[in-house]
Amino acid sequence: MVVSVLEEMRIRSLGVIDDAVVELSPGFTAVTGETGAGKTMVVTSLGLLLGGRADPALVRMGAKAAVVEGRLAVDARSAVAVRAEEAGAELDDGTLLVSRTLSAEGRSRAHLGGRSVPVGLLSELADDLVAVHGQTDQQGLLRPVRQRQALDRYAGDAVSVPLAKYAGAYRRLRAVAAELAELTTRARERAQEADLLRFGLDEIAAVEPQAGEDAELAAEASRLGHAEALASAATAAHAALAGDPEDPEGIDAATLVAGAHRALESVRSHDPALAGLADRIGEVGILLRDVAGDLAGYASDLDADPRRLAAVEERRAALTQLTRKYGEDITEVLAWAERSAARLGELDGDDDRIAELTAERDALRAELGDLAQVLSDARTEAAKRFADAVTEELASLAMPHARVSFAIRQNELADAADAASGIEVGGRAVSYGPHGADDVELLLAPHPGAQPRPVAKGASGGELSRVMLAVEVVFAGSDPVPTYLFDEVDAGVGGKAAVEVGRRLARLARTAQVVVVTHLPQVAAFADRHLVVEKTHDGAVTRSGVRAMEGEARVRELSRMLAGQEDSELARAHAEELLAAARGGC
Repeated sequence: MVVSVLEEMRIRSLGVIDDAVVELSPGFTAVTGETGAGKTMVVTSLGLLLGGRADPALVRMGAKAAVVEGRLAVDARSAVAVRAEEAGAELDDGTLLVSRTLSAEGRSRAHLGGRSVPVGLLSELADDLVAVHGQTDQQGLLRPVRQRQALDRYAGDAVSVPLAKYAGAYRRLRAVAAELAELTTRARERAQEADLLRFGLDEIAAVEPQAGEDAELAAEASRLGHAEALASAATAAHAALAGDPEDPEGIDAATLVAGAHRALESVRSHDPALAGLADRIGEVGILLRDVAGDLAGYASDLDADPRRLAAVEERRAALTQLTRKYGEDITEVLAWAERSAARLGELDGDDDRIAELTAERDALRAELGDLAQVLSDARTEAAKRFADAVTEELASLAMPHARVSFAIRQNELADAADAASGIEVGGRAVSYGPHGADDVELLLAPHPGAQPRPVAKGASGGELSRVMLAVEVVFAGSDPVPTYLFDEVDAGVGGKAAVEVGRRLARLARTAQVVVVTHLPQVAAFADRHLVVEKTHDGAVTRSGVRAMEGEARVRELSRMLAGQEDSELARAHAEELLAAARGGC
């Protein structure tokens, strides 16, 4: 079932085309016209619409820009619709609008569903939309990658099932190899990091710092360093509060406060307010005696031992060495040690991880080797059937002696270093990729005795188009591309072979949209829609210059193509006969 159809293209200021609309059929559309009328511009326009190379020389003389616009009917569930919506494009009732603008200065812009998009996105969608086969610009199955994809889909489950397993193992191997490479290539850096961490942890362990120890030692060092001054100050303060035994006549604070308290105590009963003040003075006296006692104890307990001071300073120096390297204070040093111990555990575990990954990598390579062999065997079997079917089609396309075959090769790795990175298939170390170890290429021997060569090199333009047509007809049931565009696929063909070309194009159109630029009436007669490109007297192709031929008009066009005379009775009879034969079945 066709999931997308190119319904219409509008072409403006491109080559000989001034302004023309090309309305296409969901089935088989034939495009005809006089030589030089601009038929090939249909192919060029579609190429631009789908991200092809933009040549500013294509812009019509005197125009500022060429514009190609297309309207596609797209299944909302198709890959094209999903990718377009991901890019921000809008679908209107299953219709997707595409446009490409090429300025005379060479600038190119693309729009998809009303949204400006990179031209590369159109190219990305092209693989799922159209296979273009032109005389000098063969695409699609000319690419070895597409040939391998075609063969795989033709093979069916025999390839798709093991290929799915292979793809999963391949992705896992890529992930394992990337992690292993990261671990092994950074082995030196990790070893250096581990050594630094071990040194730091050993240095901290040797000191055995305690949380908050640095602050406590700083306070003790300050006290020990000023012991004499502290003792002298405490003694003087004590004497001021409690009196000096060596100066019995001296006046101290405690004596004065006691005198004040006695003076008030004798009269406190006469006034409660004064009694309150007497109590407060009594409290001051008690506080003075307590402070004086504490000062006396502080002075007597003060340690002025120089050896203790030296020990404290030595310990502080050791702690300072740690804070200089590992943190602002001992708390941060201890936090660094905790983090570093965890990191060191990770680094020490890398060797075990490398061993695990190496074993898994080797197991995955062995699994890929087995699956690659299964894939190669399935492809080889399918290639014989596929090639025989294409060869049979070519017999009816004026190439009765041509033979098509597939070359399925594996790149053997002889160098030991390269072989270590490959997989073993059939006892040989070979290179491999995401789709197996096979290089698949379509070959053609155009006549008996000819050496099979890659199809792109072993055929002329006309032969190449017919090979592609034969392949597409054989492959039509498997290939998901919904539209095929053939530019003069019938070149070098005439007579009965041309009828067979038309018949096969009509057969292909049963499951896909087919657009053919042709000069053969035998081919055009099989079309569901027949378009004629006509120039005006001034050499331009206008909107009305692309016309749909129906009824009598189609007979006249086929007559022109047959005999160069629209009104020739003999040509008209032949044209009607062609149409009747085409309607009689494909």
